[in-house]
Amino acid sequence: MVSDPIGRLSWDDLRIIRAIGKSGALAPAAKALGVNSSTVARRLAQVEEILGVTLFDRRRTGYVSTTQGEELIALTDRVELDIVSVTRRVSGHEQGHVGELRITTSDSILLYLLTPVIGLFSAENPGIRVVVSVGNASLNLARGEADIAVRATESPPENLFGRKVATIAWAPYVGLPNTNLSWLGTGALFDRRWVSYTGKLSSLKAFGFVEERVPQDNIAYRTDSVAGAAVAISAGLGVGYLPCMIGDLSPHLLRVGPVEPALNDELWLLTHPDIRKSGRIYAFMTHCAECMGKNRELIEGLHGTILGPAGLGQIDPRTPIF
Repeated sequence: MVSDPIGRLSWDDLRIIRAIGKSGALAPAAKALGVNSSTVARRLAQVEEILGVTLFDRRRTGYVSTTQGEELIALTDRVELDIVSVTRRVSGHEQGHVGELRITTSDSILLYLLTPVIGLFSAENPGIRVVVSVGNASLNLARGEADIAVRATESPPENLFGRKVATIAWAPYVGLPNTNLSWLGTGALFDRRWVSYTGKLSSLKAFGFVEERVPQDNIAYRTDSVAGAAVAISAGLGVGYLPCMIGDLSPHLLRVGPVEPALNDELWLLTHPDIRKSGRIYAFMTHCAECMGKNRELIEGLHGTILGPAGLGQIDPRTPIF
């Protein structure tokens, strides 16, 4: 009896095929898997011999997957998702309010909003270890790269479970070192020196809004960090748009204009449907939503002071966050 070739393949074999397909070369595939290039080459040759097909065309530019190779890579992706899904459901139900909780968010949300939420949660749940990954790029929750995402987005992925907790308001701010504010009320806001965004934050509404209104020579500073922009504005590098939850909390910043509705964003709590009922996931999502709800007015720009032609005007008394 001739054995089924698929039965002779291991999970490691499939992972090697996918790594080559994703990287297009042996060396980076080997590095990603923690093995040497000769091992990857040998295992690839063995798999192709077992299946009796060529999985990659060897070209001068690298390894390009054939139709058969693409099918095997797609199979590996599906198998991995199934493994991750089952593992998370099982471990989630068993662990309850203990174990590791991995959160991904942006630097500004972490620094100005989320850290106090995590502090209160950790005090009430000492058995949960929190690990936070900071970045604007979305981690793949389906593959288990994070458990919860706290994101500013108007288009949350359809494959995730979550809820919108607030609308993020944006307004223009200046730093207190700025002593010349005689231009306020003259309509010269966009004639000033400005702080704006770049790189991965070029998709922000604030980026396009400023680009359309401020001469390029007036944009004195750009950054791919909203938290970095807040520091730059505080240092007097220029006027800039910030989320009100950042600008209104900083003692070194003053609002110099109203909330700009065109820049509104949404704040979402997201997780994967497979783990949403896990003890620690459900507990944090509930806790975080309650905390955000208490600070909805801050997030939506209803707290703080505004500096206008008539001087300082109180929008609402400042209250400590949480």
